[in-house]
Amino acid sequence: MGRDLVLQALRHEKTDRVPWVPFAGVHAGKLKGYTGEEILKDPDKLLESLLEVNKLYMPDGMPVVFDLQIEAEILGCDLLWSKDNPPSVKSHPLSAEKSIPCRCKIPTKESGRIPMILDVMRRLKVEIGHKTALYGLVCGPFTLASHLRGTNIFMDMIKDPAYVKSLVDYCAEICIQMSDLYIEAGMDVIAVVDPLVSQISPKHIEAMLSEGFTAAFDFIRSRGALSCFFVCGNASKQIEVMCKMNPDGISVDENVDLKTAKEITDRYNITIGGNIPLTTTMLWGTQQDNMKAVIDILDAMDHHNLIISPGCDMPYSTPLENTVAVAQAVKNPDDARKMIENYTAVVDDIEVEIPDYENLDKVLIELFTLDPDQCAACTYMVNSVADVYDEIKDIADYKVYKYFIREDIARTRKMGLENLPTMCIDGEQKWVSIIPSKEELVGEVRKYYDKKR
Repeated sequence: MGRDLVLQALRHEKTDRVPWVPFAGVHAGKLKGYTGEEILKDPDKLLESLLEVNKLYMPDGMPVVFDLQIEAEILGCDLLWSKDNPPSVKSHPLSAEKSIPCRCKIPTKESGRIPMILDVMRRLKVEIGHKTALYGLVCGPFTLASHLRGTNIFMDMIKDPAYVKSLVDYCAEICIQMSDLYIEAGMDVIAVVDPLVSQISPKHIEAMLSEGFTAAFDFIRSRGALSCFFVCGNASKQIEVMCKMNPDGISVDENVDLKTAKEITDRYNITIGGNIPLTTTMLWGTQQDNMKAVIDILDAMDHHNLIISPGCDMPYSTPLENTVAVAQAVKNPDDARKMIENYTAVVDDIEVEIPDYENLDKVLIELFTLDPDQCAACTYMVNSVADVYDEIKDIADYKVYKYFIREDIARTRKMGLENLPTMCIDGEQKWVSIIPSKEELVGEVRKYYDKKR
């Protein structure tokens, strides 16, 4: 059964085939005509949607809830709800002061939306838990710390690393508590989802994050469950330090070359998952594109310690037939190879106009994102500009591009950008999968403005 395949893969055992784990997220609601907000607030609609995912996509494993704001909401962050995305954090309770929240605020099984989630987990375990591995997703310690502190945390890492470590360690306690609740509810795998790990250097990770993350993975293992470390953005430089934290598996998105990453994870005997492109392939591609993405992964590397999954949470409007094509290709790769042997993907590049940067009156900051509402790394890069905009608005404008809009995909390609999120200033790449501090950003904008004068 599929559940056994996932568990075997994460235990680094031999499998008959590569497991398939779709990250349906709010897309699950789309299958039943519900919005993202509806399924994340209504247990019956969530359960109904998840059962539909299980029926249509034939997964070997699947997450129950893909929402990184559950813990943040409990800790006092205001949320902005969406019809076709998980909610995003719109306020940061620690933005004005460097403090550590009281341990009395660590969530319990009665906090926030946790009772609803535990209810769905238990019911889903009864319905399909014998055949499908169930993933409980918790917000990783650094991303949760960022939700609390906002973009200030990136300057804190330079000016007050002791505070950052203390805050991350506190958030790791929350991660452990959430993991415990989800394991008790029957989850086979706990995925620690921390997209912002890709935005900081391995040196900073080792100094301020590693201890908390390692404690979380050790705890999950002590409770008899398996663990996975989910990260999005260009985490290529962070893969090795992530391995040193000792998760059972790591999952990466399309920014990362999976074959190269697997060479590193194999050295540590850690399973890797990924990384079907979310928008160009799953959202906008054809069935053949999706089959080819799977076959390309399978043919590029050995199948030990490998799981096939989307690069991250699937877009809400992902066509059903594309995801079915992925499932078919994973489960019947020989048939898929025959179906695509003469197929050549067509690049859908819409003609777009690049600004004449030299002749603009103001500096133009361009933010190329996967999705500024759903992708945490993208959100914080956008916020890094919004937070200082009052200071620079007389000399700079900014635009946000979204890699699920066809015109923005074409623009990203025309600019020659290989990784997202990326921030450009007057057409030049300045920060790639790295979030600048306020001082760095303002300083660069002023330099570019001085060139225009």
